[in-house]
Amino acid sequence: MNIFSFVMVGSNNYKKSSEFYDAIFVPLKIKKIVTTDRYIGYGHSNEPNELKFYITKPRNGEPATYGNGTMVAFLAETREAVNKFHEIALENGAVDEGSPGIREDGDYYAYIRDLDGNKITTKCISNK
Repeated sequence: MNIFSFVMVGSNNYKKSSEFYDAIFVPLKIKKIVTTDRYIGYGHSNEPNELKFYITKPRNGEPATYGNGTMVAFLAETREAVNKFHEIALENGAVDEGSPGIREDGDYYAYIRDLDGNKITTKCISNK
């Protein structure tokens, strides 16, 4: 059983964040499912009715901030998808937080900070 219902990150520039995530999610087969004036919802192309990731404007009207020690992790099917995610993210204004490579647990990861400073990683658990 999956223990998460969904993940949400705040954004101070809704349009730029939407363009950023639209681009970096391509290699992960994640796509935009819904856009409203308050949030944008994404899901995996295999489960288009299951929204799992949201970009949102903070409901309290205050600026969006990132959590120190907070990270969102996405699964990739291949190492190449991890590499493309990282490359596309940097091309679209992300900050490099860790180039693609094998980490202590033996899995293949890449780390970035999005346009609002949220730490995002993708990992591949296969040897593909």
